[in-house]
Amino acid sequence: MKLLFVGESWVIHMIHTKGYDSFTSTKYEEGATYLLQCLRDSGIDVDYLPSHEVQVRFPKSTEELEKYDAIVLSDIGSNTFLLRNETFYEMKIVPNALELIKEFVRDGGGLLMIGGYLSFTGIEGKANYKNTVLADVLPVDLSDTDDRIEMPQGVRPVTIKEDTITKDLTDWPPFLGYNQFAAKAGADVLATIQNDPFIVTGLYGKGKTACFASDCAPHWGSKEFVDWEHYKPLWTHILQSISRKS
Repeated sequence: MKLLFVGESWVIHMIHTKGYDSFTSTKYEEGATYLLQCLRDSGIDVDYLPSHEVQVRFPKSTEELEKYDAIVLSDIGSNTFLLRNETFYEMKIVPNALELIKEFVRDGGGLLMIGGYLSFTGIEGKANYKNTVLADVLPVDLSDTDDRIEMPQGVRPVTIKEDTITKDLTDWPPFLGYNQFAAKAGADVLATIQNDPFIVTGLYGKGKTACFASDCAPHWGSKEFVDWEHYKPLWTHILQSISRKS
């Protein structure tokens, strides 16, 4: 399987104030390093595209996407795809990257969206996939407003349907939050969290889709989740189930 993994990176700009004086510092972080290594250890060929590179390096044609069996979008909002530098600064007409993903899935590719502050509808509605063409593709109906459910006390999902993804997943670790959405008619809800859908799979055209309501890493993805014995096989099985070759 060849996978395009997009997102899970950020830049933090800090102001340090010490009495009268202050200074700034900046650091870059990636949140999916461990997950990407798990996927590669499972024999999946992964191309990783950090969030800040999407505007200049995301494929500009369906032909460029055809080499992949599945695409993962994790904690990256729709604006990053829609407001490319060429359009925002140079007023050029360019292909809509989300339309390309829609065509990719319609023609048989897989799509997984993983939760986070900039997934689904996201914090303050800023991920905004509800108002994009991917709302048609995903197997869930998205909220009109901020869809985050913060659970600092921790909450455990429950497996409600056993298949190749959820087999043996009877004792989930806690999560610290998730994105709230509803499953579309005809979609399969494999696990729930507080009676909300947690893992949902579906079909679009010739392709297969999946949504995971929480994060693949901190902070919503707790340390217990990342250290869980089923962490690696869970993601591998999800991607195998939606892959073009499945």
